[in-house]
Amino acid sequence: MSIYVGNLSYQVREEDLKQVFSEYGTVKTVQLPVDRETGRVRGFGFVEMETEAEETKAIEALDNAEWMGRSLKVNKAKPKIDGGGGGGRRGSGGGGYSGRY
Repeated sequence: MSIYVGNLSYQVREEDLKQVFSEYGTVKTVQLPVDRETGRVRGFGFVEMETEAEETKAIEALDNAEWMGRSLKVNKAKPKIDGGGGGGRRGSGGGGYSGRY
């Protein structure tokens, strides 16, 4: 399982998050998604810790905590749901001819 960390400063780096979360246990991974167009951090990230107990401890300590001028939103990450994406057309759309004579 991993932890969702929201409302992050756009100046945050993976090392910054790792340092903060390491106070509550062993950090396995840190991910900070980056905007494709701007190359800037998107304001949220994910942290995976060694044990569920460490994750719970970090969530309890850091949710709503003030860090880098922002009030963090920290909770269990929800599993990514595949499928949803890509728009596309619905229905037949069709042209103007109705088939009546």
